[in-house]
Amino acid sequence: MYADFASRLASSIWPDFGQTPNRSTETPEITGLSTIVVDGNFPWTIVRLETDVGVVGIGESYPSPGVHEVITDYFEPVLVGENPLDVERLYYLMRESLSGRGSQQGIGTIAISGIELGLWDAAGKILEQPVYQLLGGKMREEIRMYADCHAGEGMVESALNEQPKETYEAKAYARAARAAVDDGYEIIKFDLDVPSGRDIDTLARHFDGPEIEHKRGLVEAVTDEVGDEAEVAVDLHWNFSIEATEKMCAALEPYDLAWIEDPLPPENADALATLNRSVEQPLLTGENRYGRHGFRDLLQEEAISFVAPDVPKTGGIAETKKIAELADIYYLTMCPHNIGSPVATMAGVHVGATIPNFLALEFHARDVPWWDDLVAADEPLIQDGRIEVPDEPGLGIELDWDVVEKHRKQ
Repeated sequence: MYADFASRLASSIWPDFGQTPNRSTETPEITGLSTIVVDGNFPWTIVRLETDVGVVGIGESYPSPGVHEVITDYFEPVLVGENPLDVERLYYLMRESLSGRGSQQGIGTIAISGIELGLWDAAGKILEQPVYQLLGGKMREEIRMYADCHAGEGMVESALNEQPKETYEAKAYARAARAAVDDGYEIIKFDLDVPSGRDIDTLARHFDGPEIEHKRGLVEAVTDEVGDEAEVAVDLHWNFSIEATEKMCAALEPYDLAWIEDPLPPENADALATLNRSVEQPLLTGENRYGRHGFRDLLQEEAISFVAPDVPKTGGIAETKKIAELADIYYLTMCPHNIGSPVATMAGVHVGATIPNFLALEFHARDVPWWDDLVAADEPLIQDGRIEVPDEPGLGIELDWDVVEKHRKQ
């Protein structure tokens, strides 16, 4: 019922949406959509887009409850019979078919993003071209990755459902930093919105002197450990106020951080711009923004220095490239957010290969030992902190479906 309604709605809004452009009888068609959720450090929703020419496009949606149902129950009937080569047309078809029920942001956009990745992979395979070539060609041969080192040992213990230490200690941060740098990462990032062992009201977004000193001590331990071997960034996960962030940034000035990520709640670009004018450190945000329209106020208000959209969340590969082009008007640099599997990661690689204002792509799964096993390849994807831009068709990787099934979330 919902699929029929979606198709009729799209046709009424934009009649051409319901009709595939005239082509030869050999035009490929989409025959099905399905998802598999992999139980990684996040639930990675893998999208399989099947075609009648034997090509299967692989995509991935940002972890989100209910995205499976939106893809299979709603979008599959909308897309079956369509030409997978019409990636941009189908992107708008999906947005219009969902209309006001989440197509601009949230779970609807997340579902569309995962399918869009699968469309690009299928198109590349059908045309026997890598995705970067379909986007206009590559500007660099390899993509620099930056390592999200989480919060030292405390994050690992929490992930294993063990009792985390009462205090997140500086020495644990230093050990994690050394391990990442020894693996070849030139940019590393740590969480600072972590417990200090003191009982405080975190909802107030205010941090007193001892709390700020705890965070300063973590940064000092990391920067002392790595010296000039790597740049260091920190993530605040939207948990601070302007007042608290200003005090913290003042305390962190001696350490020359690469950026401060998500210091304020994500909704208010004016507040972020006020903060940006008052602190010395560069600010980064973007993972909670959707599409190029979601970044317009951040750029116009000069609220940030680094732009961080999440490819399988913000609208997909083409939309992320458009965000990069918009950011380039303001001479801002892209550091895409990424907490996904190798599929989402390779989507980010192809975007990064095709835009001039790219610095690094996040890698968030160093503590998942089987991450590379998901890919049917002999060598790890990331070597010395970089991924070589692949020349194989589509996204350039194939999944080992036995390993995927082994780690499937039931």
